[in-house]
Amino acid sequence: MGKKITAAITGVGEYIPDYVLTNDELCHMVDTTNEWIMSHMGIRTRHILKGEGVGTSYMGARAIINLLDRTGTDPMEVDQVICATITPDMLFPSTGNLIADQAGCKKAFAYDVSAACSGFLFALSTGAQFIETGRCRKVVVVGADKMSSIVDYTDRKTCPIFGDGAAAVLLEPTTDGTGVLDFDLHSDGSGEIHLFMKAGGSRYPATKETVENNWHTITQDGPAVFKAAVSNMADVSVEMMRRHNLTADDIRYFVPHQANLRIIDAVARRMGLTKEKCMINIDRNGNTTAATIPTCLFDYEKELRPGDNLILASFGGGYTWGSVYVKWAYDGSKA
Repeated sequence: MGKKITAAITGVGEYIPDYVLTNDELCHMVDTTNEWIMSHMGIRTRHILKGEGVGTSYMGARAIINLLDRTGTDPMEVDQVICATITPDMLFPSTGNLIADQAGCKKAFAYDVSAACSGFLFALSTGAQFIETGRCRKVVVVGADKMSSIVDYTDRKTCPIFGDGAAAVLLEPTTDGTGVLDFDLHSDGSGEIHLFMKAGGSRYPATKETVENNWHTITQDGPAVFKAAVSNMADVSVEMMRRHNLTADDIRYFVPHQANLRIIDAVARRMGLTKEKCMINIDRNGNTTAATIPTCLFDYEKELRPGDNLILASFGGGYTWGSVYVKWAYDGSKA
């Protein structure tokens, strides 16, 4: 028998909007302070996509173009594009479809994965299966969200948290033991009542009343979500370490969903990791939902070397949560 085929991450690309929304500016929009935001969330700035008629596909396509340029990949060689998002340009066609078109991936089949803040991990695990089975040779997984489009900027509990952004990874087959080695994904629909957007779907289609009631923005029960996020992200991350006999010393980086700095700290403690082993960009980008984990990979790429062990973990509305074990495939300092 030949060696097992795994899906290696062979490149990363990113697009972050230019406009920076600072805590000082937010304080003029809603009753909050820089001190409160920093102490509760750990966020200094977040980026917002401005412009008429530009949505999530605008960012996702640019992230993929950046990825293809950095890896020297012909867009016509991409077999599949999976877009993780909860802020699609429209209900149909899919945002992945629009992104593939804009990025020149004309031969790829494309679709969306909707799993809130866990979307990138769900999409990454899906893409990895297409590589492992030999169905695809080049798969692009992009996490992209324009969270500013569904945030109520009069709600002090949620508006400081979220930002806009996109990042993408390229998956290719390898037999050298690197790549996406394992995943542990979960969902629990009873979490609906704690984190949701009420209207805009088939249950409550858009009407004058839904707009007036502000049902097209995020509703979150912060304490309930915090508790569930810490316990579930920690449980799946510790379980992933146990499955593969990994100690804290074996892990190069923990790559957590950037929901809240306090959540990241609490989960890292459960894993026995120091803060230096946590990828963090929430202070600069806020919570970009499906884009947080791949933007972290982009920001820390230069630090990564072949064989580095990464544990990726997330928690999102739904509830959805999970962890993915990745053994890094290339020298990021040369990217």
